[in-house]
Amino acid sequence: MKIFYAAILLFLLLTHWSCGVVNTVAVQATTEIVDYGLGSVYEESDLDLAEKAIPANLVLLEALYRAKEKDDEHLALLLTQGYTGYTLGFVEDVDPQRAKELYLRARNYGLHALQNKSKRFARAVDDDAATFKQSLESFSNDDVPLIFWTANAWGNLINVSIADPTVLVDLPKVNAMMEFVLRHDEGYFYGGAHLYFATILATIPKNLGGKPDSAKVHFDKCFMLGQYKFLLPYVYMAKSYCVQVQNKELFQQLLTTVEETSLEVLPEQRLVNAIAKRKAKKLAERIDELFF
Repeated sequence: MKIFYAAILLFLLLTHWSCGVVNTVAVQATTEIVDYGLGSVYEESDLDLAEKAIPANLVLLEALYRAKEKDDEHLALLLTQGYTGYTLGFVEDVDPQRAKELYLRARNYGLHALQNKSKRFARAVDDDAATFKQSLESFSNDDVPLIFWTANAWGNLINVSIADPTVLVDLPKVNAMMEFVLRHDEGYFYGGAHLYFATILATIPKNLGGKPDSAKVHFDKCFMLGQYKFLLPYVYMAKSYCVQVQNKELFQQLLTTVEETSLEVLPEQRLVNAIAKRKAKKLAERIDELFF
């Protein structure tokens, strides 16, 4: 696999010095190959294999992104999604500091693409939350994937940097982006925006504004939109909602469901479901410290 990616990189570097037309064709052809390769990775059930393969894809995507002078929206989306997914699955639980750096990189790819697409949004990125939220009106349904993955990376960055107030102040902007997703395509990525709000509302203590009942509504909606086959919501509901309301029985039930569900229930997301299974196993080991 390393030889394969090295060959593509060499091909790309050589054609970079050729005429513009040849370079454009080479980049486009390579982009399609990597795009297909990433799709194959998501279907992979072997976590060790995926962990080794994804960085090679991301390095190649970054080379292609630079070759296109950083104005390719599709490559920006792939990089935002790729770095976010890789960090969530393989970095966040073992190296929080590195996770911050990678989530920040993912967020910046997404923000750059969105700023290129809308001058109104570009002006509002560093403005107040209300202005930022209004600027999202310049986007349409077609922009849901890029907005979702940018918000996902940004939200995860805040989650692993929760003690840093300079990062936490951006939460209303992330909320606004996820609200946009809910309005325009609530089913995108198995109800991912519902999962975001469910986790936030269930994690924050009641006395600080948490709303476990509202969180459960979002979790239930997420389960339904994922046809009960997408396993991450089960893990996050156990980790946030069940711990918040101290429902040990539901906690165990959710994690057992994850453990017993076959990866073949959703072939196109074998990797994410395999990651959910690993997270569920680690979470189950903490049951005595989470419930009292």
